[in-house]
Amino acid sequence: LQKSLSETFGADKYSRARKEVLTYMFSRPMQMALYFCTGVLEDETLFHHYALNVPFYTHFTSPIRRYADIVVHRLLSASLSARSPIKMEKEAIQKQADHCNDRKMASKRVQELSADLFFSIFVRVRP
Repeated sequence: LQKSLSETFGADKYSRARKEVLTYMFSRPMQMALYFCTGVLEDETLFHHYALNVPFYTHFTSPIRRYADIVVHRLLSASLSARSPIKMEKEAIQKQADHCNDRKMASKRVQELSADLFFSIFVRVRP
């Protein structure tokens, strides 16, 4: 598959863009991660990370990127007694997680539509 894709990318000024779009389209069917509050979910199997095969998993990046990462940093910091606990009920945290999931899904949809548009133009102009 990689060899076939590499041949498709070509070597012109759009080859990098084609590579990104096609790679994205092939990874699109993968299930998207969701934010959730562990205190709200009772089924601990939902905490499992399939690809890493670990029973409990959390992921976050720099807190300057996303609000969800700020919340995770604050919760982790509080759990390590490095700061005072967050004064939010678990339901409120879950409501924030739901909102972040909604915005992430909307963003992903716009990204998909953009990739589809680029791909349709690519197919149209290819001999």
